[in-house]
Amino acid sequence: MAGPKTPPYYSPTYKKNGANFPSSPHSIRINVYTLAITFTVLCSIAYFIGRGSISTFPASNVAATIPCIPLKITSTTDVSNNSSASSTQVDFTASHGDDEGEGVVDGVNVYPPCDIKYSEYTPCEDPHRSLKFKRDRLIYRERHCPDKSQLLKCRVPAPYGYKKPFKWPKSRDLAWYANVPHKELTVEKAVQNWIRKEGDKFRFPGGGTMFPNGADAYVDDIDKLINLKDGSIRTAIDTGCGVASWGAYLLSRDILAMSFAPRDTHEAQVQFALERGVPALIGVLASKRLPYPSRAFDMAHCSRCLIPWNQYNGVYLMEVDRVLRPGGYWILSGPPIRWRKYFKGWERTRDDLNDEQTRIEEVAKKLCWKKFVEKDDIAIWQKPYNHYQCKEEKKKSMCPAQDPDRAWYTELETCITPMPEVSTDEDVAGGQLEKWPKRLHAIPPRISSGTVNGVTAESFEKDSQLWKKRVGYYKSVDHKLNQPGRYRNLLDMNAHLGGFAAAWVNDPVWVMNIVPAEAEVNTLGVIYERGLVGTYQSWCEAMSTYPRTYDLLHADSIFTMYNDRCEMEDILLEMDRILRPEGNVIIREDVDILVEVKKIADGLNWNSQIMDHEDGPMEREKLLFAVKSYWTTPKTQDSKNTTRPRF
Repeated sequence: MAGPKTPPYYSPTYKKNGANFPSSPHSIRINVYTLAITFTVLCSIAYFIGRGSISTFPASNVAATIPCIPLKITSTTDVSNNSSASSTQVDFTASHGDDEGEGVVDGVNVYPPCDIKYSEYTPCEDPHRSLKFKRDRLIYRERHCPDKSQLLKCRVPAPYGYKKPFKWPKSRDLAWYANVPHKELTVEKAVQNWIRKEGDKFRFPGGGTMFPNGADAYVDDIDKLINLKDGSIRTAIDTGCGVASWGAYLLSRDILAMSFAPRDTHEAQVQFALERGVPALIGVLASKRLPYPSRAFDMAHCSRCLIPWNQYNGVYLMEVDRVLRPGGYWILSGPPIRWRKYFKGWERTRDDLNDEQTRIEEVAKKLCWKKFVEKDDIAIWQKPYNHYQCKEEKKKSMCPAQDPDRAWYTELETCITPMPEVSTDEDVAGGQLEKWPKRLHAIPPRISSGTVNGVTAESFEKDSQLWKKRVGYYKSVDHKLNQPGRYRNLLDMNAHLGGFAAAWVNDPVWVMNIVPAEAEVNTLGVIYERGLVGTYQSWCEAMSTYPRTYDLLHADSIFTMYNDRCEMEDILLEMDRILRPEGNVIIREDVDILVEVKKIADGLNWNSQIMDHEDGPMEREKLLFAVKSYWTTPKTQDSKNTTRPRF
């Protein structure tokens, strides 16, 4: 592959492949000679700044760091409404390039394509590596990442025939077979109507093991038992989600569900969920805490999820209790609920099922949950709003002093996570949340109570306004960000307070908010209190997701955070793995770091350009906008296979 040439200098408007800025009918083109004279003057000023001759400017100003080499710039100046503001918009058209080459080209390290067997590579859930670990409690299904010497230095390929996913909401019901070429579930779950293959497409009828009338009708049945319409329930977690039809149909009720399932014999179920445009992660309840903060979800759900709730002294229900919000609901359908009707079909004895339900009831009582309702195939328990009354009674069962939000490789404990203290039985532990959508912009209780170090109500509101401005700027630079339906799955790699996600709330997208495990302040609880979803992640490791699952990646100061922790190229290779062909990347960094990032981005065959900060060219922080090129495995290798190779 002919590698892209790296410019010999930094330019805020340099773009690979020579794409131009489109001119507006309300704009005039700047005279190139005027621009050259202006640039010469600015370079002279930069020189004096560097010499310290002009004392009113710091010598470290960004202007002094940019060599005075004549630039070829095409720009426009908006003169409409008597405005002199500069108006530039980038034409990021993804390229279909030659991807056969490798090595160093013009000083750029070009990363070759990986072998086809890595098309669905999930580094920390590798089926081969998992076999080295204990099968007890499904520990072998947990995250087990490769060491540094085992990291791939190549680009994970898309399967031959890969197509851009259907736009939301059409994607809820349809996906291209070429994108996830697995027929296993169409056979294994044919009776349950999870998924059907129709020509070159998959159709998701919304069926499930315990909702034969479809997920939409099943959600309606739940709504008859607890109110899903008044905004009090916004975040949910689906344990053992299948293809995430429950979460998919909750979205029409303005409820955002985090679905998870292991990478197991039900091949690609989480991959199908993300292909549909539904939030999901590869995950399992085994020996570690789920990667979410305490008091995160308004509702938890298990529909024949096969989690042994009655075993291991109830530790899995205790973990659900930790992540459930005070007053939150746990919904269970499938074994052992209504076992008198179904025990023959489940091929289990009456005594066995009765014993399982009795044990679940005992653990729920130990957690101070109350049985809210059991009707037909559905049973619902409710977590108390506080531990005011049951604390003394259950004192021996409470966990010792700990951080209940710590959940990155944190061992499960057989104890009850204490809720924040309250003064009366009427108080909500941790604070009362607003109903959605007011919840998004209300001051989160974690902030108003002063439990988030360095964050105040005032700084929270400023952060929200800042990200509203920044996302508006992103959309002005790349007009495709304004196109409804073009993007669906977004990932914020360093979410802080969730301001980036909040700024997209009126778009048909959802955002996976990542709080890095290395962050100085754990803010994921704040993000959930806003009615958003996310997870913990160390970017020195791979994310628990399949390749090609996100349409847009946003990285704010990630490479600054991970400097001296892990390699820049490994983070960018992971970004390339999880980004769809023709997906977008926006990176915010100091200019010196961003120049190094761009060199690697060029080696990944991304179409990239460094742009000025939204506050102007004098800011050291710059932005890199990039688009991943479209490429797939060759037809001769891939198109004749009916299923993906397993490894």
